[in-house]
Amino acid sequence: MLKEVAVGVLVHESEFIQSNCTVVQGRDGVLLIDPGITVKEMAGIAEDLHRLGQPVVAGFSTHPDWDHVLWHPDFGDPPRYGTARCAASIRDVLSRADWKEQVAEGLPPEYAEEITMDLLGLITGLPAGAAEIPWDGPTVRILEHQGHAPGHAALLIQEPGVLVAGDMLSDILMPFLDLEAADPLNDYLEALQQFKAVAGDVVAVIPGHGSVGATEQLRERIALDRAYVQSLQDGRDPQDPRIGPAAPLYWLANVHSWQLQRLAEKGQK
Repeated sequence: MLKEVAVGVLVHESEFIQSNCTVVQGRDGVLLIDPGITVKEMAGIAEDLHRLGQPVVAGFSTHPDWDHVLWHPDFGDPPRYGTARCAASIRDVLSRADWKEQVAEGLPPEYAEEITMDLLGLITGLPAGAAEIPWDGPTVRILEHQGHAPGHAALLIQEPGVLVAGDMLSDILMPFLDLEAADPLNDYLEALQQFKAVAGDVVAVIPGHGSVGATEQLRERIALDRAYVQSLQDGRDPQDPRIGPAAPLYWLANVHSWQLQRLAEKGQK
């Protein structure tokens, strides 16, 4: 079910780690951002949009992780955008003969049979440094950074002031670093600085996974994520409720331990 979180901006939340699909209404149709997880969910979103008389006129993937580059034929065949680096990253995956097997290894077992790889990752890269999504709707600014994944982009819908954060600024997940990057910790901190710079223009933040938050929650999440990353830089134990005894997802403590191990191997802890 689509829920309006601001004027002209709707969200569908998946059962899979509270994954959010964002719909932005334009003049002739909608921009679909990170469209969904299971075939049934995506078909349901398409049906809701059909009832609203709102065809999909453009798509956007915030980054190249499998759960952000899915698609359903009922959305039609509009241009599907990403940053140049995002598109290059998923294109590299799709160029491998065994890419379906590789992607399948990372799928959650409980949802694997409900996830289709048809149309996965067919992203058109925007020109490097593109500042806005080219479409006939509200201005959507591209805030590209290298936190979490190559070519990751947050999107700022200027009117009414909604920040679509991709896999950052979550209330249920601590920062997931791009551990293949040369400097994952500083990459993440630089991304958070971009978010801080626009926070005054934001009335709602939509994370890739988790709850939609208002301006105050945005500032709190920036501070919490910064504290987590800085604790890793300083070699301190992060006092982060998302990995503590009352964490919403029990397996996050293992992800945290894995990140510590990888950073140590890179000499960054």
